[in-house]
Amino acid sequence: MSAQTGLRYTAEKEDTPDTFAPLDALDYVYAVLHSPAYREKYREFLKIDFPRVPYPADAAQFRALCRLGARLRTLHLLDGAERGELAAYPIDGTHRVEKTEYRNGRVWINQIQYFAAVPQGVWDFYVGGYQPAQKWLKDRKKRELHFDDIEHYQQIVAALQETIALQGEIDAARGVRR
Repeated sequence: MSAQTGLRYTAEKEDTPDTFAPLDALDYVYAVLHSPAYREKYREFLKIDFPRVPYPADAAQFRALCRLGARLRTLHLLDGAERGELAAYPIDGTHRVEKTEYRNGRVWINQIQYFAAVPQGVWDFYVGGYQPAQKWLKDRKKRELHFDDIEHYQQIVAALQETIALQGEIDAARGVRR
């Protein structure tokens, strides 16, 4: 990677523009693995093994993908996902998850309570072999959601929404035209 980018590898993070550290390499790989074009190209191979991760074209591409990968990494740790108006929980009730259903931008957990403003793309989004916006609620069926649970689900929805947006930026940084 050093030879490809012209950057010098250091074991410890330095705040210099001509170096990169292990966390930078992780963030770069994390971004590449979330590229829709990469996932499409290696779809079958990803099911059985780990395909090769391409080297960056240059230092600028490496830095751009490191920045995007770092943002994804923190999002997926649910650190810093901005909820905004997503997944509002406007109706009081039992908070018991009876049956999850997606209708008209709402994720219903029982007959009267729902999370509002959940985009269809977030509800349908796959990570590996499962859909986190659906699975998290289904795993809590017949349980009561507490305040922290509601807030956690809202963070999940926000993180998935931003992940979808970042995936387009990743492909653009990789020079992929879709």
